[in-house]
Amino acid sequence: MSERMAPPQQAAPQQDSARTGPGRLLIAVYALFALAATARAAVQIATKFSHAPVAYLLSAFAAVVYILATVTLANGSPAARRIAVVSCSVEFAGVIAIGTWSLLDPATFPDATVWSGYGSGYGFVPLVLPVFGLLWLRRLNRQARDAG
Repeated sequence: MSERMAPPQQAAPQQDSARTGPGRLLIAVYALFALAATARAAVQIATKFSHAPVAYLLSAFAAVVYILATVTLANGSPAARRIAVVSCSVEFAGVIAIGTWSLLDPATFPDATVWSGYGSGYGFVPLVLPVFGLLWLRRLNRQARDAG
């Protein structure tokens, strides 16, 4: 009467999952930037908000965008991917807009933000990260469309 049960087979990761391959690295970088931008904004707003309120509020906004991108990329559902596309698009537009504004009106940015100078303080990663994010999401969406 003792039947031997076969060990359960592990399901292969979904090919359209953002948590596999390069998607895992992308999520890790977004998580790192979410943490860095949140910490930077919190310290700036708590200790010297009156010095550069616009710059510090923009740092806080960048933190929210990075947190949203991290969570939605990690979730990977179709709805989350749509939100991630919006998040990465807002991020890219923000880097371009704030980067340009910070160069044209440096007096508004006496202290740097994550996106000022096109992310020069972070090795220009904020400039290229949303591009990689959007390309990865495009790939996932194509895979999901082809599979469905």
